[in-house]
Amino acid sequence: MMFRRKLLAVFALTVFLSVAAVAWLVSEVTRRAFARSDDERTAALVTQFRHEFNRQGDEVQRRVEAIAGSEAVSRMTFALSRAPADSGPYFELAKSTAENSQLDFLEFVEGGGTIVSSAQWPAKFGYPEEAFGSFSTAIEQGPFLKQEPLQEGTVLGLFAVRATRVGERPVYVIGGRRLDKNFLSGLDLPAGMRALLYQNRGDHFSADLLIDPSTSSAEKMRSSEKLQPLIDAVRQYGQEMTAVVPWSGNQADDEVFHAIPLLGTDAGKDHPLLAILLIGNSRRTYVELKRHIRSAALLVGGGGIVLAILLSSWAAARVTRPVEQLAQAAQEVAAGNWNARVAVSGRDELAQLADSFNRMTAELLGQKERLVQAERVAAWRELARRLAHELKNPLFPLQLTVENLVRARQQNPEQFEEVFRESSRTLLAEISNLKGIIGRFSEFSKMPQPQLHPMQVNDVIRGVAQLFQAQLEAPGRAKISCELQLHPRLEPVAADAELLHRAITNLVLNAMDAMPQGGTLTLRTRGEDGKVLIEVADTGSGLTTEECERIFTPYYTSKQHGTGLGLAIVQSVVSDHGGRIRVESQPGRGTTFVIELPRG
Repeated sequence: MMFRRKLLAVFALTVFLSVAAVAWLVSEVTRRAFARSDDERTAALVTQFRHEFNRQGDEVQRRVEAIAGSEAVSRMTFALSRAPADSGPYFELAKSTAENSQLDFLEFVEGGGTIVSSAQWPAKFGYPEEAFGSFSTAIEQGPFLKQEPLQEGTVLGLFAVRATRVGERPVYVIGGRRLDKNFLSGLDLPAGMRALLYQNRGDHFSADLLIDPSTSSAEKMRSSEKLQPLIDAVRQYGQEMTAVVPWSGNQADDEVFHAIPLLGTDAGKDHPLLAILLIGNSRRTYVELKRHIRSAALLVGGGGIVLAILLSSWAAARVTRPVEQLAQAAQEVAAGNWNARVAVSGRDELAQLADSFNRMTAELLGQKERLVQAERVAAWRELARRLAHELKNPLFPLQLTVENLVRARQQNPEQFEEVFRESSRTLLAEISNLKGIIGRFSEFSKMPQPQLHPMQVNDVIRGVAQLFQAQLEAPGRAKISCELQLHPRLEPVAADAELLHRAITNLVLNAMDAMPQGGTLTLRTRGEDGKVLIEVADTGSGLTTEECERIFTPYYTSKQHGTGLGLAIVQSVVSDHGGRIRVESQPGRGTTFVIELPRG
């Protein structure tokens, strides 16, 4: 990946992560604030409910006390205390008194527990009142919740009990008001909140027992289906619980409901679960705020990414352009242009880097020039040493031959003719040797450029093997067997057949010199990774590591009469073909020369 793209990715990722972190933090803070506000509003509503409950209870208790102290109740108590007692005249007293006192429930119960008069269910006249285990306990506890059976069913009410006494037998006044829609509608609810009441009767959930003053009957049925799991959980565990109730696929319609159990006192039971107060708090404000935050985060994030692109483009132009110039200059230096320079602008780190690069290339150019001069001097010295060494060998016999001629003429004139003929042959032979040495040096200095044409390497290898076949099996010398291992489907290469034949011939001659006792010469071809490989292997004495490193150096030879130019010529030919040559050898295990040529 290019540096500009990396820089853009880093900028964009930084902006995205920053915006995402801020959005998450704001959302989390908002959620906690909403939860805290929801708890506070619920607590305030519960407090208001309890306040209204206590107020209604006090009102019921006050009205029951007023009824218990009224003249009509006192006369009834006095009449019932006499024997024989007749409660028939008081059958309608509870109903008329309840209407006058604005109570929904009112019963008069004589001391033995028998109902004298009932406003809500007159037919209970003469039946025992079984809702209270002890009237005295009910009087002492003040207002309380109780489920009151009626002809049409059971309802929940807020009750108070008081007693009036004339003589030995008291009369108990039990009065109360319904806990219904009117009670819930009297609560002062904040915006977005509502209160529902579920009357806990029976063993199973019933939608008819849910009191919801804010909805119709059809809507109440739908509400009951959503609220049933929460109500069942409170009925099972008997403790306050909270749940989110989804009304539709839109999260803004969700409500958080707090279910608060309402306990009462019943005959033979301690604080039974009589009802469940459900306080709903709409999540619309929170969801809409969350959506606003998300929209703002997306807007800011999109703007931030656009800004990141602009900043990264500017930064890339500011940072990557000098880096690209440095990279291009480095490629030019690698390609051989030692004069490559980078423009220096500014005083920052990149400018210092460019200045250092320029100084480096200047120093490299100077070092290259000094190295070239040193190599030239060394090459001329080596050439002079080699030439002097090569010329010295034939010059010494020439000098001896001339001295013998002079000595023979002076001392034995009669034998001069015979000595002259023999010395002439020696002089001609050594002069021919000198011409051969000079020719080899001239040949190395005048290596022609290859004329590249598509050709089959296998044909060249077969030609070289055929050329040396007779010499390999010549009488009077150790036999060398030649093995050809040629790839049958070798692709053509662009090469100069004559120069390639010459190079392989030199390698074969070296291999033959390395096997004076005989052995095996192997010529092999194969294809590998877009290249054609030629291998010339022998089973001779092998080379040392030092010899392998220096074997392609001009004028280096390990032979007694070699010039050190044969392998240098081979390397030059292979290099001119765009290939490379290497040697693989170990002492005592033979030597393999490998030529790699590009295909096509």
